[in-house]
Amino acid sequence: MKQPARSPYELTAGSALDDLHPVLRRYLGAIPAGHRGYGSGVFEAAGTPRRWLRPLVALVSSWTGLFPVWETNVPFTVVNAPMTDREGRTAVVAVRRFHFSRGVQTMVDAITAENPGRDGLTDHLGLDRRFRIRLRSTVLRGELHLDSTAVEVRIGRQHFRLPGALAPRLALVERYDDAARGGEGAQRVTVTVVAPVVGLLYQYTGAFTYEVRPEVVDAADAAPEGVEPRDASTTRPAE
Repeated sequence: MKQPARSPYELTAGSALDDLHPVLRRYLGAIPAGHRGYGSGVFEAAGTPRRWLRPLVALVSSWTGLFPVWETNVPFTVVNAPMTDREGRTAVVAVRRFHFSRGVQTMVDAITAENPGRDGLTDHLGLDRRFRIRLRSTVLRGELHLDSTAVEVRIGRQHFRLPGALAPRLALVERYDDAARGGEGAQRVTVTVVAPVVGLLYQYTGAFTYEVRPEVVDAADAAPEGVEPRDASTTRPAE
């Protein structure tokens, strides 16, 4: 197997990742060219718990991958692919499929390494990447914590930072749960989005298993605009 380049998390958090649980360390490591990371599990809860907020979430759903629903026990899958964006930045694109009772909904986002350091990650939401979230990473007690430091929206070709009084705050925790899956243990993810004044806007939490294996199907169609699969022998920006 060809030695992969470093992942966005490795490029920004560096040696701090060594303090993660071994399962998380593998999850956040680089995915070799020609491979994909596959996960599946169940969200105990997913969506917008406040009914009156769902019309607002629906307005931005296609841009953000947030869905105006609230359900429990939602099966889901995730496929992670190594990518390079048009600026040559290392990225991982995630395609998550939520199997809601009303049908399958797909969320796509791309994590890029913008610069070295704890504040170097950016999450680009949706197929057109209209919204992006700047993230700070912290490793605590073997867990990865990601917290937003800024939310930006693209208008035309320019991105504008939302003022603090309007910008939602995202918090993500990746940890290993020894009690999950009937005591077998599994990786657990918890995401919350909290808006000023409004409060909790969106959340999902659940446990899943994950493995990296060769991929024979081209995943380019699942990639956000401006990113493409990393070539097996080189890393290059999209033309």
